[in-house]
Amino acid sequence: MLPAPFHNDLAEGPDGGSAYWINAEDGSRLRIGVWPKGKRGTVLIFPGRTEYIEKYGRSAKEFSDMGFAVVSVDWRGQGLADRALSNRKIGHVDKFSDFQLDVAEVRKAIDVFRLPKPVYLVAHSMGGCIGLRALKNGLNVEKVMFSAPMWGITFSPAPLKPFAWAISALLHPFPARERLSPGTDPDAYLIDGDFEDNTLTTDRDMYDYMRSHVLQLPDLAVGGPSVQWLYSALREMKDLANSPLPDIPCATFLGTDEQIVDPDMIRSRMPDWPGGRLIEIEGARHEIMMETPATQRRFFDYADGFFTS
Repeated sequence: MLPAPFHNDLAEGPDGGSAYWINAEDGSRLRIGVWPKGKRGTVLIFPGRTEYIEKYGRSAKEFSDMGFAVVSVDWRGQGLADRALSNRKIGHVDKFSDFQLDVAEVRKAIDVFRLPKPVYLVAHSMGGCIGLRALKNGLNVEKVMFSAPMWGITFSPAPLKPFAWAISALLHPFPARERLSPGTDPDAYLIDGDFEDNTLTTDRDMYDYMRSHVLQLPDLAVGGPSVQWLYSALREMKDLANSPLPDIPCATFLGTDEQIVDPDMIRSRMPDWPGGRLIEIEGARHEIMMETPATQRRFFDYADGFFTS
């Protein structure tokens, strides 16, 4: 593994962190972040769409303070990983199963770096979709915590959902599949948006923390998804919704002001999860780990007990 650029000054992660380039089986170059200090085990963080290693620096610090090593990843198509399209602003993946090639390499890295066992999974948003598929494929982790997992997408207004299915299905066999999905913006949400109207967090400090990354390092930023990303995501979520859930201890956190992923899908699935628990946080938005200090504390304190209970 070759060293990769890493901006721990922006991430504000624990000391000793570093990044490396790794190659998936199909040749796609990914970037992993490793914070190796810890003896209680290793927390594997699966980021959401548009995200990157540095965004989870403060979260890594929380887990490091508990005694866990931490590994995270820039998925293909985002962060500093390879992007398939010449227009870097468009978030694109040919098919969601490609992410499982990324998962395989990230899981191998834990053994390469001889990080402590057991391994626990923390998966946010799109990472929750990738993570659920990985668990069904036999990903070797002890327990899992989801943060607003993308098991469905919120469309506003709701009648847009069948339109999204129709237009993405119509276009995906053609070159137009690489175009920006209708109604989405080519620029990163945090660059164009403002705190007052954001759907990510109610905490100004965390909003400014996330925004500072893409303002200072524009190469990390990703805008809206491609038509093909949308089509592939919808198919993957539909397939996951109609398949059995894995038998692994699970806790899922969801804000009651969730506006990005479909909260009803999460609420309908969690009662069927063997040994699973849904924890809803009143007033919280999409970024549970980047919400108010009280919400963050509730999440990380729960993880501290849950992982080693």
